Amino acid sequence: MSKELVSALNSLEEDKGIKKEIIIEALEAALTSAYKRNYSQAQNVEVEFDDKKGNIHVYAVKKVVEEVVDSRLEVSIKDALELNKGYELDDEIKFEVTPKNFGRIAAQTAKQVIMQRVREAERTMVYNKFSKYQDELITGEVERQDGHFVYVDLGQVEAVMPVSDQIPGEIYRPQDKVKVYVNKVEDATKGPQVFVSRTAPGLLKRLFEEEVPEIYDGTVEIVSIARESGDRAKVSVRSNNADIDPVGTTVGTRGQRVQTIVNELSGENMDVVEWTDDNAQYIANALNPSEVVDVIFDSENERACTVIVPDYQLSLAIGKKGQNARLAAKLTGYKIDIKSESEVSGDSSDIIEDNE
Repeated sequence: MSKELVSALNSLEEDKGIKKEIIIEALEAALTSAYKRNYSQAQNVEVEFDDKKGNIHVYAVKKVVEEVVDSRLEVSIKDALELNKGYELDDEIKFEVTPKNFGRIAAQTAKQVIMQRVREAERTMVYNKFSKYQDELITGEVERQDGHFVYVDLGQVEAVMPVSDQIPGEIYRPQDKVKVYVNKVEDATKGPQVFVSRTAPGLLKRLFEEEVPEIYDGTVEIVSIARESGDRAKVSVRSNNADIDPVGTTVGTRGQRVQTIVNELSGENMDVVEWTDDNAQYIANALNPSEVVDVIFDSENERACTVIVPDYQLSLAIGKKGQNARLAAKLTGYKIDIKSESEVSGDSSDIIEDNE
């Protein structure tokens, strides 16, 4: 070993942020194991690395005893006193036993230890970096796709997007830039694993924060989001400034702000509605674009209600395949029973429940 190793350790500390002491500790442990393995020695040995000169020394550690039973582990008090008059019983003495050809083994072991520590350090740095991005929006580049995942290059790490997190009908081509929401970051055995999504409600929230400064700074607040990805979403907003219209601000002049988000999500339609602490009005707003005549709450279930709409608005309130009512239920957290005015006293109804 030489000063080249010392220089390498110093460089790793500066460039990778890996403390030299940590590598030396691991190196000494690995060299101790290597010595025992290569020289069939099982006695109590220690390996010391000189971080100034790069030299390595192997020592057999022996205990001072009155009478030696195992010479590999013990030294007599008589012999100890010949070495140094200050030794006493139960003291430990180190005897250098460094083999002449140990340098080759040491060099090989050092290389393995350093490479392992570098990999671990890089993995930790990547994990620490991307764990901070959890629940955030990040732009990546599509690498490839198989039957289970779309693989997205985020720089330093390859993220995976499961089928359930892909927008139905959306096509992901290699080298396409794509905005994804970081769902989860795991410190897996083979390295950090990042899971991303295009269907998470959080993606929609972050897109609005990007596009609408008033949402980003908290002047306008997103209260709830309900999505059927790639098709339609409902977003409820409220203003923390009485002079600012939350819906108009979010939608933007001529719908420009919301249209940017619609384009980003492959044409996913957006209903932006105003949140209010008047639950009846909030439910009516959530059923937009349908008109609502009345909202009657269930006396036996505080999270259920019957919504009365004009006869000609019934199909609009329910929506195609029940989508409008289903999203309204998800948005408000209410079980919604929709009836037309002419069937208020009848038994037929369309019931939409919040299944979340």
